[in-house]
Amino acid sequence: MAPTITLLNSAYLRGRCCRHKVLHPLLGPLLSDSVSKLYSSYRRPGSQPEKKPSWQNTDLSFKKSIEVLKTQLSMLKKETKDYLIGPGGHPFNQYLLEQTRVLWEFRSQEDLNKWIISSDVEIGGKSEVYLKLGRNNQAALLYGTLNTEVPRDGETKYSGYCSMRAKPPVGSFARKKYYDWSNFNSLYLRIRGDGRPWMVNIYTDPYFSHQKDDLYNYFMFTRGGPYWEEIKIPFSKFFLSSRGRVQDNQHPIWLDKISTLGFTIGDKVDGPFQLEIDFIGLLNDRAHTEEFAYETYEKNAQV
Repeated sequence: MAPTITLLNSAYLRGRCCRHKVLHPLLGPLLSDSVSKLYSSYRRPGSQPEKKPSWQNTDLSFKKSIEVLKTQLSMLKKETKDYLIGPGGHPFNQYLLEQTRVLWEFRSQEDLNKWIISSDVEIGGKSEVYLKLGRNNQAALLYGTLNTEVPRDGETKYSGYCSMRAKPPVGSFARKKYYDWSNFNSLYLRIRGDGRPWMVNIYTDPYFSHQKDDLYNYFMFTRGGPYWEEIKIPFSKFFLSSRGRVQDNQHPIWLDKISTLGFTIGDKVDGPFQLEIDFIGLLNDRAHTEEFAYETYEKNAQV
């Protein structure tokens, strides 16, 4: 009898899991906050688990559902139109000959809302980070204070980081989308830093990957001072890392499966920091022919 009950319980749980997977894309815009908490497995050490599931606190209304449905259908209409015209809404011949593209520029609060800032406060740290428009609303100013003090929770060993990440693209009805940068070979930025090093992060989600989310990094050293600098970063300079450890560096970026882009500071130096970003774009540099910047070695090479 016991094995039968166990089998029925497991089947019931699988059914619930499948229903969540089916309903999530449809109800995602309505339940985005609640579902994200429901599927989040992280809880700070020492904190008590929630007694009441977050989905029970969701307040659904018919009027809100109609408004969300109209918004999603409008997004679907635009996606269909762009698909019929060409990638990104541009004619196909124009898309193939495209040499530059501005991805993000910061001129209004709406441009800042496309980004998310975070710090080690999420794990109990004490760093602070803020994002606002720069002088004359001509740039994004990322600033704050780095604090490497480790929280006394008995589990965390390292602390002291702040980051800024672009929100990943989302299609109609909460479908996951990707950026396609395959027509370009370099990232192009206009920034003004304070002399501290930053890590530029590119997140990808390739289908045939051994990692759920591949992360590619590049260390960007700002020179400081009052002058702006334009930085060109070939994609071949990015190296693959996973969970803080460098991998074999023999995997180029899947440029047609870019999830998002981010900046992180974590140089283990306590004190204030700031980074101004005018724009972030793409460049197809015909003079750059390097496909991979790191040394590769044959595995199991016979002597």
